[in-house]
Amino acid sequence: MKIQKRRTPARRTAATRDLVRRFGFGGDDAPPTPERLGAKGAGLAAMAALGLPVPPGFILTTEFGRRPRDANGDPEGIDAVLADAIESLEGATGRRLGDPDRPLLLAVRGGTRGSMPGLLDTILNVGLNEKVAAGLARNDPRFAFDTFRRFIHAFSDRVLGVDAAVFEDRVTEPAGTPAELRALCRSLLAVVAEETGSAFPADPAAQLRAAVRAVLASWDGPGARAHRALHAIPDEWGIAVTVQAMVFGNTGPSSGTGFVLTRDPQSGRKALSGEFLFDAQGYDVAARAADRVPILDAIGTRDSLARRLPDVFSELIAAASLLERRLGDMQELEFTVEDGKLHLLQTQPARRSAGAGVRVAVEMALEGLITRDDALLRVDPASLDELLHPTIDPRATRDVLAVGLPASPGAASGEIVFSAEEAEAAPKLGRRVILVRTDTSPEDVHGMHGAQAILTARGGLTSHAAMVARGMGKPCITGASEIRIDTRQQVLLARGRTFRAGDVITVDGSTGEVLAGEVPTRHADLSPEFTMLLAWADQRRRMGTRANAETPEDAEAALRFGAEGIGLCRSEQMFFAPERRPIMLEMILAETREDRRKALERLLPVQRQDFLALFRIMRGRPVTVRLVDPPLHEFLPRQDDEIDALAAAMGMAPEHLRNRIEGLSEFNPMLGHRGVRVAITYPEIIEMQTRAILEAALDAGGGVAPEIMVPLVLDRAELDAVLACISRVAEAIAAERGSAPRYTVGTMIELPRAALRAGEIARSAAFFSFGTNDLTQTTLGISRDDSAAFLGRYARAGILARDPFVTIDRDGVGELVRIAAERGRAARPDLVLGACGEHGGDPASIAFFAEVGLDYVSSSPFRVPIARLAAAQAAITADRREGGAR
Repeated sequence: MKIQKRRTPARRTAATRDLVRRFGFGGDDAPPTPERLGAKGAGLAAMAALGLPVPPGFILTTEFGRRPRDANGDPEGIDAVLADAIESLEGATGRRLGDPDRPLLLAVRGGTRGSMPGLLDTILNVGLNEKVAAGLARNDPRFAFDTFRRFIHAFSDRVLGVDAAVFEDRVTEPAGTPAELRALCRSLLAVVAEETGSAFPADPAAQLRAAVRAVLASWDGPGARAHRALHAIPDEWGIAVTVQAMVFGNTGPSSGTGFVLTRDPQSGRKALSGEFLFDAQGYDVAARAADRVPILDAIGTRDSLARRLPDVFSELIAAASLLERRLGDMQELEFTVEDGKLHLLQTQPARRSAGAGVRVAVEMALEGLITRDDALLRVDPASLDELLHPTIDPRATRDVLAVGLPASPGAASGEIVFSAEEAEAAPKLGRRVILVRTDTSPEDVHGMHGAQAILTARGGLTSHAAMVARGMGKPCITGASEIRIDTRQQVLLARGRTFRAGDVITVDGSTGEVLAGEVPTRHADLSPEFTMLLAWADQRRRMGTRANAETPEDAEAALRFGAEGIGLCRSEQMFFAPERRPIMLEMILAETREDRRKALERLLPVQRQDFLALFRIMRGRPVTVRLVDPPLHEFLPRQDDEIDALAAAMGMAPEHLRNRIEGLSEFNPMLGHRGVRVAITYPEIIEMQTRAILEAALDAGGGVAPEIMVPLVLDRAELDAVLACISRVAEAIAAERGSAPRYTVGTMIELPRAALRAGEIARSAAFFSFGTNDLTQTTLGISRDDSAAFLGRYARAGILARDPFVTIDRDGVGELVRIAAERGRAARPDLVLGACGEHGGDPASIAFFAEVGLDYVSSSPFRVPIARLAAAQAAITADRREGGAR
């Protein structure tokens, strides 16, 4: 390609202005937004606007990056756009592309509005060829051919696809005299011609076009795609390309390249830090790590930028301070010093730990640099998870055995055990154990309590193991399909290695990595800034935050983390305690209603005591108790030895017991005999639970008014049948005690039909709680326990942007929630609306629930802080959107 020169300065059309943004010379008046320019480009434009020393250049906007591309991958109109922009840049710099006397060399970098470290290409020194290098060599031959060598390496690798290893295998790099470097460049050019079948591109304009094409293509590289999927970065964000006049850090001892952070990235403390590499370009920073020196003098340092180049250091510090004040965030600056002159190449919000993020946001608000609302928006709610759980020490060595789904955050080490019973007994014996199972069921809960962490080969992010572990605040990895578990032989097989019961492993529930041995961890430590940020969030949010809790420990944790009540108490979980399970089994296996009632009478006092403990802990705060929900067969034993033991305990023939269990089994139990269907079939179960709830409420005193929730309703008639049963029990208690219990009755909306019939159902319900786990399953026809096998592929193919069991599917499940909310409130304006599925702790889902007008969300106790902050962000965003629309 030849760039056509114009005799007169180019006049940019409005269309061209949308595609190109200049900086450092004749910049546009439009504010530099990351959405249009990428974070890199926006930072450069902002620095230039502040008059800071920024090499001039231009940005090909994300709109340019989204243009249709030809067979070579070049965006439509690339020749005209680059010709116009380069002519302007040449005029501003007094240099010309391809001119050996005053050459314009370019840095071409990719960027997007978010952070994608190292995944979008950078190509330096574009515009070099043998003729230009010879021209530069008249002043400094070592610099000229060293720079040309670097360019051939980088361009061949990133643009021409020549593996860097080819050069290492076929060319020996000399010590670096000018003559040797010139000969080396010729050898490298010969290798490229041999590998590609074509001469290395000598036309600077063709180099520039190819570099832009390669940078744009890096957006769709496998690493970039995987990063976007992992961090929920939409493809629609797109990539911008920055083209900037080169400055050189490899011109001698008064030159170099480095970075500086305006605050400490680990603690958030207000203190500068950074490193500098003398006589180097950007590519050298990683390769010459040992030669880097600190920015500042410190105890024990023999060299620093401040010591060697004090004037540059002073200018750098002033620029960093100005940028933090004007941009209102902790900054990470990249810079080059060329012959003692400072050039700023990039500024962007600095990457920081979760704890540092909270501290920086709060302190900047207190310093008056940003508002409290800005501080609340600055912190990613999901990052708070890291602050509530132990984490792997970042300095630790990781020997990874397998990678599964990060189902519940935190890290823990322990001995492998394969049975819930052994895990339950471990704490009494002073053992720390990891419960390893193919998957878990409700009968494993007692073992999960005793384990430090849980690891399963199957399951997804909303499987039984995941949800229970999150509620307990224990690390958990599910869906670790790489591992094989042989419970008979008591071994775990992973990547060709064998681990036996008693061997120590570490579970990192934040990353999904299973590690060999005991790995050092860091304890959670909640800072004063964390407490202050959440206090600000509580003042700002409009949506309530409750917790899912069944045990006193869960309830106390919920209050510690700021829950305003219990939004879901799964009453059946209380039946899985070892001392209660036999009674529950006796009730399920009873062959007459009379025998069933006898077993239920034995369960009544213990269930009443459970509810009493919760009511007393919550002290009048709302408590929503869900009546028994799972299929009854889930309580039954599965293994032959367990069946034989139960038969002996019940005085029943093992074969008869097997027949009874077989009779209760279902082909598709999650859509079978469960929830309200059990209540209608066996009303005596609901009578017992209602009595336990209401008597506990009266015993607790203080006007406790429990919310009784009926699960899996699909029609108002079902709810009315259960309501009649509850009313009969309440009337009987009032007659017996002389005091009528206070309570309300509502339902979970878990089925599409219930959402569509919400107007009719609301006439009998005081509240709706959206059970979004089951609503997602029944709407999408996807089992949450089996979805891990294919949802990743769906995300990569763009079929589903996110795992619908983690973030609510707005267009399908979300539409049903919206319909149910609108129809329910139309029929009953005082209808209380909540959500109690796992989506209640997901920030993106919480934002949606706020839009729909829900009154509260309920999540596991350890996710309540996340919900509090996310609810505040939703309110702020809505207010700003409304204010902007006026």
